[in-house]
Amino acid sequence: MEFEGTVYKILPAASGTSARGPWQRQDVIFDYSDGGSFSRKMCVTFFNRAEDVAKLREGSRYTVSVNIDAREFNGRWFTDIRAWRLQPVEAAPAPAPEAPMMPEMPPITAEPTYAAAPQQEVDDLPF
Repeated sequence: MEFEGTVYKILPAASGTSARGPWQRQDVIFDYSDGGSFSRKMCVTFFNRAEDVAKLREGSRYTVSVNIDAREFNGRWFTDIRAWRLQPVEAAPAPAPEAPMMPEMPPITAEPTYAAAPQQEVDDLPF
Protein backbone atom coordinates (compact mmCIF):
# COMPACT_ATOMS: atom_id res chain seq x y z
CA MET A 1 0.00 0.00 0.00
CA GLU A 2 1.14 3.54 -0.64
CA PHE A 3 -0.12 6.83 0.76
CA GLU A 4 0.90 10.48 0.75
CA GLY A 5 1.02 12.22 4.09
CA THR A 6 2.55 14.94 6.21
CA VAL A 7 4.85 14.09 9.12
CA TYR A 8 2.87 14.97 12.23
CA LYS A 9 5.21 13.69 14.95
CA ILE A 10 8.41 11.65 15.19
CA LEU A 11 8.41 9.45 18.29
CA PRO A 12 11.57 8.41 20.18
CA ALA A 13 13.47 5.36 18.93
CA ALA A 14 13.55 2.04 20.77
CA SER A 15 16.42 -0.41 20.33
CA GLY A 16 17.57 -3.73 21.64
CA THR A 17 19.31 -6.97 20.82
CA SER A 18 17.64 -10.18 19.72
CA ALA A 19 18.93 -13.60 18.72
CA ARG A 20 19.52 -12.19 15.23
CA GLY A 21 21.44 -9.13 16.42
CA PRO A 22 20.75 -5.49 17.29
CA TRP A 23 17.56 -3.80 16.12
CA GLN A 24 16.06 -0.32 16.14
CA ARG A 25 12.41 0.62 15.85
CA GLN A 26 10.96 4.10 15.50
CA ASP A 27 7.35 5.14 15.08
CA VAL A 28 6.32 8.17 13.03
CA ILE A 29 2.82 9.64 12.99
CA PHE A 30 1.62 10.77 9.56
CA ASP A 31 -1.38 12.99 8.87
CA TYR A 32 -3.07 12.03 5.62
CA SER A 33 -6.33 12.55 3.78
CA ASP A 34 -7.94 9.81 1.74
CA GLY A 35 -9.75 12.26 -0.50
CA GLY A 36 -12.48 13.14 1.98
CA SER A 37 -12.82 16.27 4.02
CA PHE A 38 -11.30 14.77 7.17
CA SER A 39 -7.63 14.08 7.77
CA ARG A 40 -6.52 10.95 9.58
CA LYS A 41 -3.48 9.97 11.58
CA MET A 42 -1.47 6.80 10.89
CA CYS A 43 1.34 5.41 13.03
CA VAL A 44 4.02 3.90 10.77
CA THR A 45 6.91 1.82 12.11
CA PHE A 46 10.39 2.16 10.67
CA PHE A 47 12.23 -1.04 11.67
CA ASN A 48 16.04 -0.89 11.21
CA ARG A 49 15.66 2.15 8.95
CA ALA A 50 17.30 4.88 11.02
CA GLU A 51 18.67 6.59 7.89
CA ASP A 52 15.13 7.07 6.55
CA VAL A 53 13.86 8.52 9.83
CA ALA A 54 16.83 10.90 9.97
CA LYS A 55 15.64 12.48 6.69
CA LEU A 56 12.15 13.19 8.02
CA ARG A 57 11.10 16.69 9.09
CA GLU A 58 7.84 17.47 10.84
CA GLY A 59 5.48 19.28 8.47
CA SER A 60 7.06 17.84 5.30
CA ARG A 61 5.09 15.71 2.82
CA TYR A 62 6.18 12.22 1.81
CA THR A 63 4.93 9.30 -0.21
CA VAL A 64 5.24 6.25 2.05
CA SER A 65 5.06 2.64 0.90
CA VAL A 66 4.00 0.28 3.70
CA ASN A 67 3.17 -3.33 4.43
CA ILE A 68 0.20 -3.91 6.72
CA ASP A 69 0.18 -7.04 8.85
CA ALA A 70 -2.05 -8.27 11.69
CA ARG A 71 -1.17 -10.94 14.25
CA GLU A 72 -2.69 -12.48 17.34
CA PHE A 73 -1.13 -12.57 20.81
CA ASN A 74 -3.02 -14.01 23.79
CA GLY A 75 -6.39 -13.68 22.09
CA ARG A 76 -5.85 -10.05 21.05
CA TRP A 77 -5.07 -8.84 17.57
CA PHE A 78 -2.43 -6.26 16.75
CA THR A 79 -1.92 -4.45 13.46
CA ASP A 80 1.55 -3.46 12.35
CA ILE A 81 2.20 -0.88 9.61
CA ARG A 82 5.83 -1.03 8.47
CA ALA A 83 7.41 1.38 6.03
CA TRP A 84 9.66 -0.04 3.33
CA ARG A 85 10.08 2.99 1.06
CA LEU A 86 9.99 6.74 1.63
CA GLN A 87 9.99 9.46 -1.04
CA PRO A 88 9.62 13.21 -0.53
CA VAL A 89 6.74 14.78 -2.39
CA GLU A 90 8.11 17.37 -4.76
CA ALA A 91 6.27 20.62 -4.92
CA ALA A 92 4.47 21.06 -8.21
CA PRO A 93 6.56 23.27 -10.48
CA ALA A 94 5.07 26.64 -11.27
CA PRO A 95 3.52 26.65 -14.72
CA ALA A 96 5.61 28.41 -17.30
CA PRO A 97 4.09 31.67 -18.47
CA GLU A 98 2.53 31.29 -21.87
CA ALA A 99 4.14 33.19 -24.69
CA PRO A 100 1.87 35.87 -26.13
CA MET A 101 0.33 35.02 -29.47
CA MET A 102 1.18 38.44 -30.95
CA PRO A 103 4.18 40.55 -30.08
CA GLU A 104 3.34 43.51 -27.94
CA MET A 105 2.86 46.67 -29.92
CA PRO A 106 3.26 50.22 -28.71
CA PRO A 107 -0.05 51.97 -28.10
CA ILE A 108 -1.48 54.10 -30.87
CA THR A 109 -1.40 57.70 -29.75
CA ALA A 110 -2.78 59.89 -32.52
CA GLU A 111 -3.31 59.72 -36.24
CA PRO A 112 -0.15 60.67 -38.08
CA THR A 113 -0.36 63.86 -40.09
CA TYR A 114 0.87 63.88 -43.63
CA ALA A 115 1.97 66.85 -45.63
CA ALA A 116 -0.67 67.80 -48.11
CA ALA A 117 0.40 67.14 -51.68
CA PRO A 118 -0.28 69.91 -54.17
CA GLN A 119 -3.49 69.28 -56.01
CA GLN A 120 -2.69 69.08 -59.72
CA GLU A 121 -4.94 67.83 -62.31
CA VAL A 122 -3.19 65.11 -64.21
CA ASP A 123 -4.73 63.61 -67.26
CA ASP A 124 -2.80 60.49 -67.95
CA LEU A 125 -5.56 58.43 -69.47
CA PRO A 126 -4.92 57.37 -73.06
CA PHE A 127 -8.45 58.13 -74.38
